[in-house]
Amino acid sequence: MATVRKTITLTEKLADWVKLQISSGDFTNDSEYIRDLVRRDQDQKSKLLALKEAIQEGLDSGASDRTVSDIWAEAEARHNAKNG
Repeated sequence: MATVRKTITLTEKLADWVKLQISSGDFTNDSEYIRDLVRRDQDQKSKLLALKEAIQEGLDSGASDRTVSDIWAEAEARHNAKNG
């Protein structure tokens, strides 16, 4: 995979935070920490998009004629099937 070199400017406070994360041993350098932040941001945005799509799907489906008990029982059955 090709890499692209970027230059960023941080406030002193942010730069100190990055140094702290590296000194804690979780990351070996600034780039590793920044890449981790970008990956986590991508993951969070992906999950948020999936949630928004699910909400919209629910809104688009209209009102249900099922009872809360019916919906709950179906959710429990799905959960049990996934988690054996």
